[in-house]
Amino acid sequence: MSSREIEVTCPCCSTRLVVDVRTSQVLKSVRKEDQSGAADARDRWTAAQEKIQERSRSGLDKLESALEYERGKKDRFDELFKKATEKHKDEPEE
Repeated sequence: MSSREIEVTCPCCSTRLVVDVRTSQVLKSVRKEDQSGAADARDRWTAAQEKIQERSRSGLDKLESALEYERGKKDRFDELFKKATEKHKDEPEE
């Protein structure tokens, strides 16, 4: 906290506010339930790490499924081509 910031505790909800003296804007607010201590900070940190790891895993899963889709394109196009040629053979010529 610098000299132009003050920390105030709300009397109603016990939220800690960091207020800029010059602009009267709230720079930071920490609710009472978030102030419970270092154990909660570690829990939040662990939860954040797990969230990032899950995003990484889901990103890799999406990449793998996209690669599988691209690998299967040749077979799908070959099948469509066979169907189209069979359909063309069955149609009478005019």
